[in-house]
Amino acid sequence: MKKGFSLPLWVAGAAKSALKKLVGLPFENYELIRIPNEKKEIKIEIHSVGLLKDDSHALGISFARSGLDLDITQNLEIWTIAAFEKISCKNLVQTNLINIIAGSGVGIKEDTSEICISDFAKEVLYENLLDIIPEGFILNLEIIFPNGEFLAQRTSNQSFGIVNGLSIIGTSAETYSSASPDQLEEAKTELSNLVKNDFKGKVVFVIGENGLNLAKTCNVKLPIIKVGNWIGPLIVDAAIKNVQTVVLFGYHGKLIKLAGGIFHTHNHLADGRIEILVYLAVKEKVPFEIIDKLSHLDTLEDALLLLESFSKSIAEKLFQNLSNMIEKRSLAYVNRYVKTDMEIAAIIFDRKRKIRWSGKNGNDYIAYFQFD
Repeated sequence: MKKGFSLPLWVAGAAKSALKKLVGLPFENYELIRIPNEKKEIKIEIHSVGLLKDDSHALGISFARSGLDLDITQNLEIWTIAAFEKISCKNLVQTNLINIIAGSGVGIKEDTSEICISDFAKEVLYENLLDIIPEGFILNLEIIFPNGEFLAQRTSNQSFGIVNGLSIIGTSAETYSSASPDQLEEAKTELSNLVKNDFKGKVVFVIGENGLNLAKTCNVKLPIIKVGNWIGPLIVDAAIKNVQTVVLFGYHGKLIKLAGGIFHTHNHLADGRIEILVYLAVKEKVPFEIIDKLSHLDTLEDALLLLESFSKSIAEKLFQNLSNMIEKRSLAYVNRYVKTDMEIAAIIFDRKRKIRWSGKNGNDYIAYFQFD
């Protein structure tokens, strides 16, 4: 499997280099990054480092090397600006010694304005920076992705309530392509292990890291497997393993592809989202002028907003039909390879991370998802 290192490691490398410069240590063109709870270090290349603002701040720069050709963060330029802040006597017991700041191009949560960073990314920073921070100080660490806001427009970040840039959501040190066949094998292995251990016959499949992150915020009473973009082959594998029910939980911009018979959902391989919605609109006899406007839009979210401005009831009916079609086409896909009466349920959320639609089967499983 083609692999590299995740974004949190490149951020940590730039941050460590900047911090070392700030305390007077010499520059090296690489940093050894320790991985939390693992007995290994990973060598991260550093582009440059320098002092700023009368030597009170230090800037470290790295370029992410995920090793994945289709990864949005491949070659991403990363700036980290480090500065110390003295702790007053009354705050000497403070345990949060690193203040992580979202700079330009770094995503924040729309509802709270907090930086969108995974627990793993925070752990990597703490693991590698804490022992360099002088006693009596905290570290203010600003992370900047100079091209992040532009690149974020090519992602589904906004669909998950993340605005202004790219999130730092890696959950492991190494990266794996969701378009790689080996990623499918990894998901199959996870499913095999699941069905061996007191399995109740039902499983939730989610697409990608953002979908997984959202699913984990629900008190889901079912096991969850991240399936990447290999949805179709993994559903077939589930049928072969005699899984009774697969719940497809995902963002409308991904799951709509299944309604059009596209069962590998990576954008570089196939899109067709607007075309599928136009087809549904034609079947529903939506006026031609609305269909014409739909056909010129770039995103499914824009299409939804257009339809809702025309008629909320028609928009709701179209997306309900879409949910049913996802279930129907998915089962038909599976039955091309193996005869099964496995149940496939679809539950779809929108850009505000709210569950909006479900298919006829999906209606029976919404109660399994409880948002905080």
